[in-house]
Amino acid sequence: MPLSTSDRSLAEPVIRRLNVLRPMSAEARQSLEYALLEALQRTRSGEDLISEGDAVDSVRLVLSGWLCRYKTLEDGRRQIVNFIFPGESCDAHAFLMPAIDHSIATMTPVVYAEIKRAHVESLVANHRSLAEAFLCETLVNAAIQREWAINLGRRVALERVAHLFCEIIERLRPVGMVDGNSCVMPITQTDLADATGLSVVHLNRTLQELRASGLIVLRERTLTINDLGALKNAALFSPSYLQLYRRG
Repeated sequence: MPLSTSDRSLAEPVIRRLNVLRPMSAEARQSLEYALLEALQRTRSGEDLISEGDAVDSVRLVLSGWLCRYKTLEDGRRQIVNFIFPGESCDAHAFLMPAIDHSIATMTPVVYAEIKRAHVESLVANHRSLAEAFLCETLVNAAIQREWAINLGRRVALERVAHLFCEIIERLRPVGMVDGNSCVMPITQTDLADATGLSVVHLNRTLQELRASGLIVLRERTLTINDLGALKNAALFSPSYLQLYRRG
């Protein structure tokens, strides 16, 4: 049965993102669309989708909503080590390992597809472009983790927060979730603090500094970057590690 326009719009974030990372054949896109729509799941905000130590036997691809990867110390302190946005995967190749080494939590209500390992292996065996797109997704995630390590280890507070905002905008843009230089910002200051390694008080002061400089507006769960070039300069940000712009 042909997919309807409404069906395609639901799957579009995943198709658009993977197709930017590695252009897929029409057959690969159609096969992936069917797989996504046959495996839809929904979950509420504030739930662990995967817990550290779980065995993973599927690939979860996010169609809508925000999630985070995190680790928790024995005394309860949490470090968010990455966000997961629409179009991205939670665990493209995690089923190759005996257990996952971190937890993934929903930060908003989330719609995702949970495609079982056997189905994924069949898809990538039949569609080389899709196999390469999934591999690119894993490589980009590794590049993002390196950039986050630099953020925590070398950038000062204003640079950390500015860099994170630039990254969020650039990761959401290819899936059509940026209007100009504005996007939804559905997460709390506590979440931002846990992602940047700052206290909530320090994070709040940094946001005030960015606002006062005229670089951003953060209001009613919406982030607007008034001057993206200036914010990138303040953050020492280059989007090349995201691999979201085709060359040539």
